[in-house]
Amino acid sequence: MVTTLALVIFVLSYIIIMSEKFDRVLIACTGGVLMLIVGIFTVETAFVEYIDWGTIALLFSMMVIVTITSKTGVFEFIAINLAKLVNGRGVPLLFVVSILTAVGSAFLANVTTVLLLVPIVLTLVKILQVPAVPYLIAIIISSNIGGAATLIGDPPNIMIGQAVEHLTFNAFLIHLSPIVTLIFFLTLAGLSLLYWKRLKVSRENQLKLQKINALEYVTFDSVLVKSLSVLVLTISGFIFHPFIHVELTSVAMAGALLLLLLTHQEHRTDEVFKQVDWGTLFFFIGLFLLVGGLEEVGVIDETARGIIYYTEGDLPKTAMLVLWLTGILSGVVDNIPFVAAMIPVILEFKEYGMTNLDPLWWSLALGACLGGNGTLLGASSNLVVAGLAAKAKEEVNFLEFIKVGFPVVIVSLIICSVYVYFRYLVPFL
Repeated sequence: MVTTLALVIFVLSYIIIMSEKFDRVLIACTGGVLMLIVGIFTVETAFVEYIDWGTIALLFSMMVIVTITSKTGVFEFIAINLAKLVNGRGVPLLFVVSILTAVGSAFLANVTTVLLLVPIVLTLVKILQVPAVPYLIAIIISSNIGGAATLIGDPPNIMIGQAVEHLTFNAFLIHLSPIVTLIFFLTLAGLSLLYWKRLKVSRENQLKLQKINALEYVTFDSVLVKSLSVLVLTISGFIFHPFIHVELTSVAMAGALLLLLLTHQEHRTDEVFKQVDWGTLFFFIGLFLLVGGLEEVGVIDETARGIIYYTEGDLPKTAMLVLWLTGILSGVVDNIPFVAAMIPVILEFKEYGMTNLDPLWWSLALGACLGGNGTLLGASSNLVVAGLAAKAKEEVNFLEFIKVGFPVVIVSLIICSVYVYFRYLVPFL
């Protein structure tokens, strides 16, 4: 009965969110609270086990840093110079934005990358008078693809790296970056063909862009120096986090607190907090509770364990099933709890006589990261971009994203299937 209730609440909440008839923040939080009311879990369990406060704190901290930094005009400065670099042409700009997002997501947390890039893109589209949605969708897709390339790019990879000692930063780079690079450029080509008609910039706007002096947007004062210094320090902390052994969330919180202390005379803390995107943060909390309900009643764990019985320990069949099941499900539920459930299951495969588990780890990593492109609910970075876009009155439609994102996932999984089979399974067989 409890399992049925959890499934009904989860499915109904997701259907209403996808319909976009009601505010998604309210629906996600309502679904989460219903899980509490019907007794799926207690308040204590929800707050201690299922709400990922590390992710919430990371998002909040980066929002604070970006909010203060944006007041200096530095994002407008970068945006204008980026646009000038490609002479204000729509499709080349899509390439530049996508490449920046993918590279940034590979070496920073992808959530951090989109928080930095979305304000720049929103500024650019206003100057060039082109639709923002194609660029925002490209940022989402590029962040998930780029994040798959390294150990620190996406939370599922971090979790796998912590669980398996020999899967180091270099191992992820060597094994995943080649296939991720191929998928990225094929996807970029597809996005360019899809959107090139919508991204035509008039000659008038191109000339207007060239006449703009980017320096006029920058406020040269102490806040500029302080915010850029803290931003560089924070990003450096993210890059070197495997060596300094300080959690990403701790680095972000320290950066936000330091910047608030340094700029409290110029920008009051309460005013900065008012500009934080609280809707996105509460949307995350609601989703954590919804997925936590499924985890509490054992749905996610049983799904993972069912793989063992279905494949009967056959390595090629298991690797393909892990890749596709993880890829499809990661587009519907947050990939973090599913990967958390899958890790101990894969470790148990040793008891079934499997001595080479690496194909399963790479399948899990690729499926979880690339599958996040399936829907707006598939990954943290998707929700952050959608939240920032909504705040700027540039809505990313749920169904419009699925039309682009889901085919990208299918093509990505097909390419990954060929890659995993010939690189890892054929030599083993």
